[in-house]
Amino acid sequence: MFVISTAALKRNTAILREVKEAAGCRLVLALKGFACWKAFPQIRDDLDGCCASGLWEALLAKDYFQKHIITYSPAYDEADVAALCDFTDHLDFNSLSQWFRFRDRIMQHPRFISGALLCGLRINPECSTGETALYDPCVAGSRLGITAEQLQDADLTGLSGLHFHTLCEQNSDDLEKTLIAVDQKFGHLLRLPQFTYLNMGGGHWITKPFYDRARLIRLIKQTRTNYNVDVWLEPGEAVAIHTGVLRATIMDLFESAGHRLAILSISATGHMPDVLEMPYRPDVFLVDTATAAGEPAVKMEGEFYHPTGEYGEWTYRLGGPTCLAGDVVGDFSFHRELKVGDILVFDDMAHYTMVKTTTFNGVKHPAIALQHEDGSLEVLREFSFADFRDRLS
Repeated sequence: MFVISTAALKRNTAILREVKEAAGCRLVLALKGFACWKAFPQIRDDLDGCCASGLWEALLAKDYFQKHIITYSPAYDEADVAALCDFTDHLDFNSLSQWFRFRDRIMQHPRFISGALLCGLRINPECSTGETALYDPCVAGSRLGITAEQLQDADLTGLSGLHFHTLCEQNSDDLEKTLIAVDQKFGHLLRLPQFTYLNMGGGHWITKPFYDRARLIRLIKQTRTNYNVDVWLEPGEAVAIHTGVLRATIMDLFESAGHRLAILSISATGHMPDVLEMPYRPDVFLVDTATAAGEPAVKMEGEFYHPTGEYGEWTYRLGGPTCLAGDVVGDFSFHRELKVGDILVFDDMAHYTMVKTTTFNGVKHPAIALQHEDGSLEVLREFSFADFRDRLS
């Protein structure tokens, strides 16, 4: 079961509200990271709206968040644009070819003429600051964003904003480096009167304890002053980080080639795919001990030790119930021997999990629940065979 804490969500959005009010910017939820719409009433007041990655997310924002909507997609079709023009507030394009294809009809739309619909371009400042290539839109040959060279001598009629998104789980020092590159390559455009907004995208770890929020506020204020534009941020992870867990039951235990193996009721590939894609190692807790599992124990002079000094003799490889050989979360050490029926809790499973889950292999999908501030659980959705069947019919 996925369990989302409303108290934790409110804690995060309270921080975000303080930042945006201090900086004088606007801040929206990136639905690609967290789209559990039944939790929207808990966070709506602290945020300015949502950013959507296409028509369906935009419709979700329209129906259930009911505030400002920013839409950006690497590509739109004619039906997408026709529908989005009726309700999105920002419509940002990934390429000049897409913008030129749709510009005339957009500029004839009543909402564009009235100023209710603004259009922008995603830019690529070609400034890589991350460590994982899979999440770096600034790599050579990236399909995301327009380079300064591509914008030379381009007809920018009808555009009001620029949009960059280059960060992923990063601090404000990387944003500062990116803003220097943006100014060098696109500052002359941002200083034109026609440009009224700059979207700094997501990837800002604003609600992490170590994040330098003072620097972020300073950078936003400087940007607003330098270009006389409205500044928008669209974090997803910062909204939902450390707000949800995934509970799993141990279904089987056995040994193979010297490894203790535990088969779980949940799947890494099906229910927390970023464990394999990012990759990253989640924190795991054994419910009845409330202690975190550690790195695999190391045997030294006949004794087992945790690499950080904590004793952890019982090491298990945690895997899912699918037929994918690589459906493995990792090796974790515990303070006692595990048993069939034990419950493990995987921390930080609210963002980039439920939005990516699948029914691969027909594995039962975990239920979704909200934990309210009084501790009560509200089950939002339980999945059945019909969900698996009907998705492919």
